[in-house]
Amino acid sequence: MHVFVTGATGWVGSAVVEDLIRSGHKVSGLVRSAGKASALAAIGAKVVEGSLDDLDILRAAASAADAVIHTAFNHDFSRFLENAAQDERAIQALGGALKGSDRPLLVTSGLLGLPRGATEADLPNPASPRKSEAAARAVAEQGVRAATVRLAPSVHGVGDHGFIPIVAGLAREKGVSAYVDDGLNCWSGVHRLDAAQVYRMALEAGVTESVYHAVAVEAVPFREIAEVIGRQLGLPVEPRPREHFGWFANFAAANMAASSARTRSLLGWQPSGPGLIADLDRPAYFPR
Repeated sequence: MHVFVTGATGWVGSAVVEDLIRSGHKVSGLVRSAGKASALAAIGAKVVEGSLDDLDILRAAASAADAVIHTAFNHDFSRFLENAAQDERAIQALGGALKGSDRPLLVTSGLLGLPRGATEADLPNPASPRKSEAAARAVAEQGVRAATVRLAPSVHGVGDHGFIPIVAGLAREKGVSAYVDDGLNCWSGVHRLDAAQVYRMALEAGVTESVYHAVAVEAVPFREIAEVIGRQLGLPVEPRPREHFGWFANFAAANMAASSARTRSLLGWQPSGPGLIADLDRPAYFPR
């Protein structure tokens, strides 16, 4: 299968590309810079230079592929609404290129705004500013075989540059590893290599569902995350009001526990990477 992957050199996308190639698939990957292009070519992928704003490039690459995996998203939270709109346009362009065919599109989203303990059947909050899943559902209604892979809030592994480093950065800045209230709001987690397998296995199974959950550990109290960060950084662990976390407060206080029972059953997915707390609880995760 020839798969076009956006975000091909990103934290999740690079793992997806490597997993696809290792499993015998051909990959074309979207990259924004020549430096990243050389790294992608070195592992055997075809380079497609461009950004999410280059809609003609997205359409052409999708049209030439047997399937599309969309992992790219600009995580500059100071421009979140603009980035969400960019993401929505890109999904519409990718879906438009696949319309009238049986070639699948997998779109990436998250769990924020879903009920605690969410399953694949739960629907996202329609008021959410991120439109990834809504856009995937919209192109599916147009006849595209589109689905969403919902990632756990922590896609972890050494080299992580997602939410956990943000939490650790706040702890270093403020001198305390904090949690909100009693810290019993739960996050879920998945190792990045396990997450990558969900995309490939969904494609190989024919994308029969509208949603898949890349969730290995379903519920970890945020207080436990704060405790392991505090232990590794040598900082006190204490409750703090939401204001302590600034723009990150909605994430720090959120319940983002979720089940992946249906995804595991349908795909035969068996995550084998370390759990979230075990992965975090080593000095290599938080370089000085």
